[in-house]
Amino acid sequence: MSKKQWADDLKQFIGDEHVKIDEPLSRHTMTRMGGKADLFCDPETEEGVQAVVRYAHEQNIPVLLLGNGSNMVVRDGGVRGIVLNLSNLNEIRFDGKSVYAESGADIKVVSRQSASRGLAGFEFACGIPGSVGGAMVMNAGAYGGEIKDIIHRCTVLTPEGERLVLSKEELELGYRTSIIAKKGYYVLSAEFVLEEGDQEEINAKVADLTHQRESKQPLEYPSAGSVFKRPPGYFAGKLIQDSGLQGKGFGGAEVSTKHAGFIVNKNGATATDYIRTIEMVREAVRNNFGVDLELEVKIVGEES
Repeated sequence: MSKKQWADDLKQFIGDEHVKIDEPLSRHTMTRMGGKADLFCDPETEEGVQAVVRYAHEQNIPVLLLGNGSNMVVRDGGVRGIVLNLSNLNEIRFDGKSVYAESGADIKVVSRQSASRGLAGFEFACGIPGSVGGAMVMNAGAYGGEIKDIIHRCTVLTPEGERLVLSKEELELGYRTSIIAKKGYYVLSAEFVLEEGDQEEINAKVADLTHQRESKQPLEYPSAGSVFKRPPGYFAGKLIQDSGLQGKGFGGAEVSTKHAGFIVNKNGATATDYIRTIEMVREAVRNNFGVDLELEVKIVGEES
């Protein structure tokens, strides 16, 4: 079956405007890199997402969940099958100390709206560049906090399109991992439970964390965020810095001079440039310190 036939079928479920053939993924990634998707789908409802997932399963079509394009490098050859984007599922609701957020909601927005209501516990995420769905998949964390500290439950779809509601315990949240990642689930929404706090203290914490992030991270350039996981007993950025790699790279990609844990798209980098720079960093750190850096970013797609 051709991708045009896939598109025609899926338009019946989610509408013409939510199905695109050969969509450049550079428009949808935070690195501003990546080839084309055979099919790009961005449903407006949970039912639409479920319809896409079920159709893909029935037709044996591979599906890549893009989220908001952070923490991901898409190769220059693009992605075969369906790229599923949930940015239209972005509702956020508050009920007392509980927060409901759909998968495509910006985690920073959820954090800041919680803080503005005097709710404490979500401040750590005020600068995390990602969606609620992505944060759930990897148990996102920063500055001493992480998703598992505040999550109540999460609604997901299985690869077959079955809807499940998972408790905190069932989510198996660990360092940059979860049952969602292990099973290939699709996050639809999450519910968090926070605590009432002192508004001035909350505001001060958000301001401090925002300042730390803006002063230390290279936000002026496109990037996939922090490239490597923290190796036991070390800090990835320090190992890279001590290897003398800042400012080095291939093509338009470069190890940030501001924070060595980031690789930035400084000047029209291709995904190939970015990946070659990642490989250079891993080899240098391995040779210098005997440490194998594990990727935090996900590399997907085909070679060009």
